[in-house]
Amino acid sequence: MASHIRYYVKESDAIAFSRALLLKSGLSDDDSSLMASCLVQADTRGVDTHGMARLEQYLDRVTRGLVNAKPSLRISEKTPVAAHVDGDNGFGFVVASKAMEDAIRRAETYGIGIVTVEHSNHFGMAATYVLQALDAGMISLVFTNSAKQMPPFGGKETLLGISPFAAGAPSKDEVPYILDMAPSVVAKGKIRRAARRGEKIPYGWAYDVDGNPTDDPDVALNGSMAPIGGPKGSGIAILMDIMAGVLSGAAFGGDVGDQYKETRPQNVGHCFIAIKPDVFMSSENFRSRMDTLARRVHAVTPATGFEEVLFPGEPEYRLSIERSSQGLPFAHAEKIMFDKLAKKYDVPGLVFSTTPLV
Repeated sequence: MASHIRYYVKESDAIAFSRALLLKSGLSDDDSSLMASCLVQADTRGVDTHGMARLEQYLDRVTRGLVNAKPSLRISEKTPVAAHVDGDNGFGFVVASKAMEDAIRRAETYGIGIVTVEHSNHFGMAATYVLQALDAGMISLVFTNSAKQMPPFGGKETLLGISPFAAGAPSKDEVPYILDMAPSVVAKGKIRRAARRGEKIPYGWAYDVDGNPTDDPDVALNGSMAPIGGPKGSGIAILMDIMAGVLSGAAFGGDVGDQYKETRPQNVGHCFIAIKPDVFMSSENFRSRMDTLARRVHAVTPATGFEEVLFPGEPEYRLSIERSSQGLPFAHAEKIMFDKLAKKYDVPGLVFSTTPLV
C-alpha cells in the first residue's frame, strides 16, 4: 500500500550523501561531486524520476563493472566547431558534462559548437546540460537516446527509446526558456516511481505486453510506453535516435543497452549544440527580446482551470526555490532505499525530517 508520508532532507546533505556513495563505488573526487550535484539538482527541480532515487541502480552497475568508474574520455576534433567524444563507458553525467563544456568552448570562439558522443550511459535529467549552457549565456539543444521502450507509430513491438529532448535560451530578468520533454506521455521514471511506492498510474501512460492500456506500473514496466500525439511522439523519438545514435556512432534503433535488464554496456549516444546569441545580435538585445517573449506569454489570459500562464521551465524554477529552503521530499520507499545504501556502502546516513525544514 502506498504511503503518503514524506521525509525531508537538506540539499547540501543530499549532495554529500550521494558523493560519499559514489566515492565508495570507485569514482574520482571530481566525478563523484559532479554526479552528486547533477542528481540532487534534478530532485531540487522536481524531476524526482531522474534524481537520487536512481542511485541504487547506478551504484549496482558501476560496482559490477558494467559502467567504467574512471573513464578516459577521448575528444576528436572534426572541424573548429565540431567534435566527437568517446565516453569510454563512463557515467553519462560525467561524459555529457565534458561534452557540453567542449561545445560551449567552441561556441565562445566560433558562435556555434556541436559535439557528438558514443560509449556513454544514461545521463540523468536532460535539463542539466541546458542549465550548464545557460550559465555560459548560450542557447542549447540536447539530444540523447535510450533502450527500446516504445513502438513506432502503428507498430506493436518496442523499438524506440523515450529519452527527452531538451533546449534552452537565456533571458535577462525573466526566467530562461528551458524545455525538457520526453516523446512519451510521461518519462518511464514515473512508472518506476509508482511501482516503488505501490501507487497506480493513470490510464494512457503505458500499455501491457499486448498493447492494452494499464494502470498497473509493474505491468507497464514489462509493456511499452504511450507516445505523445501518436505519430508526433514517435517522430521525435526517431529524431533523438538520429541525432544521438546514428550521427554519433553509438547504438541506435533498439540496440541501446537496457540498464535495468541487461548486463552489458549501454553505448548510449548524445549530441550537444551550443549557440552564442551575439553572433546575430548583442547578448543584451537577445536577452531583452527573450524577456519580452516571456512577458507576452505571461500576459495571455488563463484558460478555465488555470490561474496563470507559465513559461517553459518556470514550474521547475519555482519548485527549486521552494525545495532549496524546505528540503527535498522523499517517500518512505526512498528512505528505506537510502538507509540500505548507507549501511551497504558504510557511509553516514541521511538525516530525515517528517516536516519541511522551514
